[in-house]
Amino acid sequence: MIEVKGLVKKYGEHTAVNGISFTVEQGKIYGFLGPNGAGKSTTMNIITGCLSATEGSVTVNGHDILKNPREAKKCIGYLPEIPPLYGDMTPEEYLTFVAEAKKVGSGYVSHQVREALEITGLTDVSDRLIRNLSKGYKQRVGIAQAMLGSPDIIILDEPTVGLDPKQILEIRELIRRLGESKTVILSSHILAEISAVCERVMVISHGNLIANDTIEHLEELAGRSDKLHIEVRGESSAVIERLLSIDGVIDASGYVTESGTVSAELELEKDKDIRDDIFFAMSDMKCPIISMNYYQTSLEDIFLALTDDDIRPDENGDLPTVEEILSGKIKKDYSPSYEDMSDAELAHLVSSVESDSGMSDTGEDTDSESTNESDDGDYKPLFGGKD
Repeated sequence: MIEVKGLVKKYGEHTAVNGISFTVEQGKIYGFLGPNGAGKSTTMNIITGCLSATEGSVTVNGHDILKNPREAKKCIGYLPEIPPLYGDMTPEEYLTFVAEAKKVGSGYVSHQVREALEITGLTDVSDRLIRNLSKGYKQRVGIAQAMLGSPDIIILDEPTVGLDPKQILEIRELIRRLGESKTVILSSHILAEISAVCERVMVISHGNLIANDTIEHLEELAGRSDKLHIEVRGESSAVIERLLSIDGVIDASGYVTESGTVSAELELEKDKDIRDDIFFAMSDMKCPIISMNYYQTSLEDIFLALTDDDIRPDENGDLPTVEEILSGKIKKDYSPSYEDMSDAELAHLVSSVESDSGMSDTGEDTDSESTNESDDGDYKPLFGGKD
């Protein structure tokens, strides 16, 4: 549906996008992942025709976005990071205006607007001014405008940023529903956000496409072993030698700390917990264990590894492979926020908060040449069903 070839965007001497190429297939939910400033929004703006590329090409359903923008843009519904809303309109008025601007047939405008309001849960606030709506409801209005005209592709730039846990859950569920009949591209700087709804992830860092794979395969590449950190009192070489002799330990390395203890990092066979064996081995050596921490590679570890600042093209312009990156650059330094949480974690948080305080989103913000002619004359329902 979308083919991106050699996409480059430069601002003076700064390269925001550096030779990105990828293909988006029909009927899947894609996650476009990267830290802030990585080039996600720039790439999305080029794909949607809102920004021109310095080099490269983008085709949407066979239409070049620069040579044939009208036909290409008909296929795309776009929600920028800041929704393009008019605060003095109600959601119904605004969506009617957008539908007419998109040249939805005059007999179908009200039908599509009602459908979009219902799908996005805006029916109860359809007559309130957009400026008075909460951020979560404003995001829904933005998603609703992207759906109008029933495009085959929905592109959402950071759709849950700044939302509370309940709103994040609701937007994620809406995106899943969109993915049942549309091709969806979702950008985020949070891997947990991508993993909650997406089938495939594209990781971009410093304008480079680092990975384009399924989340399951990335986890497989990064999760071939588990890790264990142990601190003991003893002689370093003897401790490491004994640890390496334990069945299930793939590799072990360590150093002597300032306090004289041995700090060792162990690589273990996946899903093989040998902490009991390590305890008895150190006990036999009369080496007291000060601490022992077992952990498995997480999605956040993968994200941090793939977006490390040291990952840049070499002198030939070649990037390291995903396997090379994940085999040597997994990190453990992460502090989760709402966007990082899984659906189960968010649901638990929402449930506990609501039971304590009665929290709910009422829709109110607590802070204070168009034509109706249809090109083909046929109504196309937003979710691909029959009228």
